[in-house]
Amino acid sequence: MVTDSPLKDKVILAVDDEPEVLDLLEEELDMCRVVIKENYDDTVDYLTTYNPNLVILDIMDINGFDLLQLCAEKELPAVILTAHALTLETLKKSIEMGARAYLPKEKLDDMVSFLEDVLTMGHRENWQRLFDRLCEFLNATFGSNQRKDLIEMEPLIVTK
Repeated sequence: MVTDSPLKDKVILAVDDEPEVLDLLEEELDMCRVVIKENYDDTVDYLTTYNPNLVILDIMDINGFDLLQLCAEKELPAVILTAHALTLETLKKSIEMGARAYLPKEKLDDMVSFLEDVLTMGHRENWQRLFDRLCEFLNATFGSNQRKDLIEMEPLIVTK
């Protein structure tokens, strides 16, 4: 267990409809308390009463953008975790709605370091670091001209 992590003793809300993803998140984030929710209604009920330090949201199948909006209204840092909705359009929408990061499920093994960045870096600095860290993955996913598309999103990041 990591003891000097900025995640230590934090409360992380993880929302996903895939139990194996939630199990892996709990395992990876053993230095903090992970609250698990598997659907929209349970998540809204939880967020009505509690303010976790960080929220991890799946975009698909749980109304993830509606939950992201709720997090933004409550000023809770939210991270998007997705596999099937990994598109430039959903990335842009996530940035516009105030997400602090947009992570592919293929990178779950690196979740701790990504979340540590979210908690310790400014919004713009975190997004720039995220794009740099995921450059190879994003090139493979979106094509080699993705950098141009991401640079065009920079004004969205700056305004948050």
